[in-house]
Amino acid sequence: MKPFTIIQSVLLAGIFVSVMQQCSSGRTVSAGSNTKALSSFDMQASIAYLASEELEGRGTGTEGERKASEYIADQFKKMNLQGKGNENYFQTYSYIPKNPAQVHGVGDTAKLGMGFVKEIKTRNVLGYLDNGATTTVIIGAHYDHLGFGDENSLYTGEKAIHNGADDNASGVALMLHLAKWLSAKPANTTHNNYLFMAFSGEEKGLFGSNYFTKNPTIDLKQVNYMLNMDMVGRLKEQKLAVNGTGTCTEWAGILSRVKSSAFETVLSESGVGPSDHTSFYYMDIPVLHFFTGQHEDYHKPSDDTDKINHEGMTHIARFMSQIIVDADSKGRLTFQKTKDVTPTAADFKVTLGVMPDYMYNGIGLKLDGTKEGRPGQKAGMLKGDILLKLGSIEIADIYVYMEALGKFEKGDKTTAVVERNGEKITLEVIFE
Repeated sequence: MKPFTIIQSVLLAGIFVSVMQQCSSGRTVSAGSNTKALSSFDMQASIAYLASEELEGRGTGTEGERKASEYIADQFKKMNLQGKGNENYFQTYSYIPKNPAQVHGVGDTAKLGMGFVKEIKTRNVLGYLDNGATTTVIIGAHYDHLGFGDENSLYTGEKAIHNGADDNASGVALMLHLAKWLSAKPANTTHNNYLFMAFSGEEKGLFGSNYFTKNPTIDLKQVNYMLNMDMVGRLKEQKLAVNGTGTCTEWAGILSRVKSSAFETVLSESGVGPSDHTSFYYMDIPVLHFFTGQHEDYHKPSDDTDKINHEGMTHIARFMSQIIVDADSKGRLTFQKTKDVTPTAADFKVTLGVMPDYMYNGIGLKLDGTKEGRPGQKAGMLKGDILLKLGSIEIADIYVYMEALGKFEKGDKTTAVVERNGEKITLEVIFE
């Protein structure tokens, strides 16, 4: 997963590797009474600020990102959380960009006065709740985004601010919401300490979480588990993806007891995916990643606040609080390895440029969108199509799809069979 070139290749392929396969369809609410009184943090106002034009897309190392970090630190201070960085609430670090002239697009480069800079400075934000426990739970979300559009943007129009309301102002707001609730020390939550973290540099390749795991400000051997929220603002079709369920032996039992009346859960065992929980999984820490799915506004200027499902986020917050309560009685969770399905950069010489529907559980790969000018779009693939066959390979699921891509070279021609409105259609694909 780490280095960034791998993440970039996966994004260009139009896929995430945190794949969801199993669907748990239970609808029974299982909540302690204290979770029903979940302390309220104004998530809507938080998202509105973090995704505002003032912050200019929170590009890594920019002034807008600095303002976002100050806002998060101020919220931690209001909750009486301790600073756990190397500079109070901040853990400052630097990185060298792969292509300094295109760090956040020309606009951000000019604003930073970088020219061809050799180093970018940025920072994680850390707030700590000390319950006097022997173990600590990390609850995190990345707060950086793409500024005016960088190498990860999927937008092909004129330069524009990428506000990143779902990605990932939503996750930060939910993290702060849980921080406020836990800072009141509700019953059945105090057998762990809590470290709340807002990561920078996630869009560049999990830089912030990776830096923290290599330069921890607490003893990582005492970390019980890590919860990561990345893109939790678009609950649709009443489904929430929960990844990492195989990273400890207790998750299965906890998730069988904790259910929501508002949505179903789509579960994936793998601890590896293109978000910050991966850094902690590689340190043998149990993880869960919460995700409401891909959408057509991903990494585009249109990922804005008016499309956030605020009611859905409230349901997710309650669901996560129930997990925390249930886990509190289990003591130290037992880490276990999961199958690593992460592709390497070399695995993808070609791409279709499609976005899978991660909430789909049937046969084939259902498309949630296509990128303009890429082979899939040129072949005539549409949102809602289900890819059943690529060349001679039957596409049973996203794993087979990833394997199939590795069979083709640039310039190859093949056929793709998609199901559209119940009809099977054969399309000609030319890989570029």
